[in-house]
Amino acid sequence: MNARIVHTGEELRARTRTGQRVVVMTMGALHDGHATLVRTARERAGADGEVVVTVFVNPLQFGAGEDLDRYPRTLEADVKIAGQAGADLVFAPSVDEVYPGGQPQVRMSAGPMGERLEGASRPGHFDGMLTVVAKLLHLTRADVALFGQKDAQQLALVRRMVRDLNFDVEIEAVPTARESDGLALSSRNRYLSPDERRTALALSRALFAGRDRHAAQEALRARGAESPTSRARARALDALGEARAAADAHAVASPGGPAAVLAAARQVLDEAARLTPPVELDYLALVDPADFTDVRDGFEGEAVLAVAARVGTTRLIDNLPLTFGGHL
Repeated sequence: MNARIVHTGEELRARTRTGQRVVVMTMGALHDGHATLVRTARERAGADGEVVVTVFVNPLQFGAGEDLDRYPRTLEADVKIAGQAGADLVFAPSVDEVYPGGQPQVRMSAGPMGERLEGASRPGHFDGMLTVVAKLLHLTRADVALFGQKDAQQLALVRRMVRDLNFDVEIEAVPTARESDGLALSSRNRYLSPDERRTALALSRALFAGRDRHAAQEALRARGAESPTSRARARALDALGEARAAADAHAVASPGGPAAVLAAARQVLDEAARLTPPVELDYLALVDPADFTDVRDGFEGEAVLAVAARVGTTRLIDNLPLTFGGHL
């Protein structure tokens, strides 16, 4: 399937529409993760709908010293990948098309949620991101917009903006696409040398270690729920000197919580900090996706285990969703 390329909102408005228009927003340099989003969009749009992939490197998202000029621009290859994945159109506007008259004086504000984690590391980034997402939603007149879960904070903020400001669009999440060895797909992976790429695997390994610790403690939680006398049993075993059995019983009664998940992930990252080249950790956090505040012991519900780090000169992010207090 060949995708047609258009450069203006006027061209988009001139198209006859029958079914839903499903939009995938990118900054180009498309890879298999983007292709997964486009294929999902194709399924969502159906035979009568239209899939639009936007390609726009947004200058408002890049702060001082970040890689705006370095960011890869591969439009011809992007159009080919988008078309092969099922896109009907690639919307590749100029900066003047998106921001006529220069940078906008009125912009979106991400609020307190945009100042945490990624926002703390990249001040103003999320204001710029929300501003361009709002502009592109208006320019494309999307019925549905798909976003990858790898950028979990971005996804949460876009959902919040759409809900708070009554945008008439559905926002859908698509799971993170990964290489066979677990590395999350990213346009920035191409910057990694072979040695740096091996080190970068520590990010996903840390998340998987946290996930495994979480799965173990949720299993213990379920056992504890089935055995309401577990705390009394643990105390009795202590009194009898049955150390191993007592330790297991204590684990069933108090399975660890978020702190144990973070500790398991941090151990992997601490080891990776001693590699050559090392992982330089920016943050490791376990947060509530509703507002990206830290979750505490006793928390129940959906959470996101998120990590950001530099390997060489490349900054990478990754995350996994977890559910506390649910059923495995």
